[in-house]
Amino acid sequence: MKLPGYYSSGEFAKKAHITKKTVRYYDEHNILKPSYVNENGARFYNDDDFARLQQILFLKYLGFSLDDIKEMTLRNTDSNVMSESLHMQLGLVEERIEQMKLMKSALQEASEVIDEGRSVDWSHMLELVNINEMEQKLKQQYRDASNISARIKLHRDFSMNPVSWFSWVFDECDFFKGEKVLEVGCGDASLWTQNIDRIPADMQITLTDISYGMVRDATRNVGADDRRFTYEVMDAHRLYKPDASYDCVIADHVLFYCDNMDAVCSEILRVLKPGGVFVCSTYSSRHMKEINDLVQEFDDRIELSAERLYEQFGKENGEAILGKYFGEVSWHEYKDELVVEKAEPVIEYVLSCHGNQNRYIVDRYKEFAAFVRKKTEGGFHITKDAGVFIARK
Repeated sequence: MKLPGYYSSGEFAKKAHITKKTVRYYDEHNILKPSYVNENGARFYNDDDFARLQQILFLKYLGFSLDDIKEMTLRNTDSNVMSESLHMQLGLVEERIEQMKLMKSALQEASEVIDEGRSVDWSHMLELVNINEMEQKLKQQYRDASNISARIKLHRDFSMNPVSWFSWVFDECDFFKGEKVLEVGCGDASLWTQNIDRIPADMQITLTDISYGMVRDATRNVGADDRRFTYEVMDAHRLYKPDASYDCVIADHVLFYCDNMDAVCSEILRVLKPGGVFVCSTYSSRHMKEINDLVQEFDDRIELSAERLYEQFGKENGEAILGKYFGEVSWHEYKDELVVEKAEPVIEYVLSCHGNQNRYIVDRYKEFAAFVRKKTEGGFHITKDAGVFIARK
């Protein structure tokens, strides 16, 4: 029996201008499962499935492997996630256009050199037109943006504290007029876009990140025409800035990713003015513990992080680490908890983590989704234990 609003496999394939064999392949490899299977095993698809198929075909056109696409599209189960995903795909297209322009320029330059009888620097040419490297950068940018979006969304939509995290951090920074500020690891610039109307007109803000893609996202989100902001790709271990040049340095959930804490703290201390403030956020071992307990109950092989980041720099040891460099260090707690009544944001958050979860969830996605839905019925409480250290030079 066919339900209203559903397409048979053949109709679905024809609508998308692909073969039934491709539809069947996506089903068998858990890339796109049908929304309905009748008692005879016939598969049927709806318009939401069609939207996801278009995303799969688009990412395939951009050069991603089916294994990559499987992970990248796995959590696009509701319209809000799909909208955010489409926004990030637009960013991918813009990146691809810029890369193609660079390639075109390189080829034109090589052609002109040959026409003039000069030698082409082929090693430089190969660097410019390295398709594999471009694909890897695009892939990483998509994942970075998608993962950050998933984590921010869970906190934004389900926090019990009426003051958002980014508004609270902004208040803790206590900015003043004319201040020069450096943010290391700026991500997509959410700290600034969510407080854009509160930023003094004469502030000078430098946003940096080790990821070129994140700097590009920050530039797009804030707007390149906002003269308060400048943007640079920069590693926190080596800040290419003069001594004593900033009133405030911010590292929002960044320090625990740094390989050499001593180098980072030394650099931040160096670029701060006398009396300058370092604002750095982190969390404790209790933070989001229920999420970890949830996935461990589903499959005890799952680790949501390759390492316990709070052991690198957390609430428990942050004061001792910073105290070696700064004369005054204090902890300011952000009082909050999450109460989540829908499964999808929890699933999305889990899949955004830096651990091994995709290895054990991708092929059992429907089972995992059903498990999370049962756990979130009636509200799922998640502990938050995060805040900022305020360190003064």
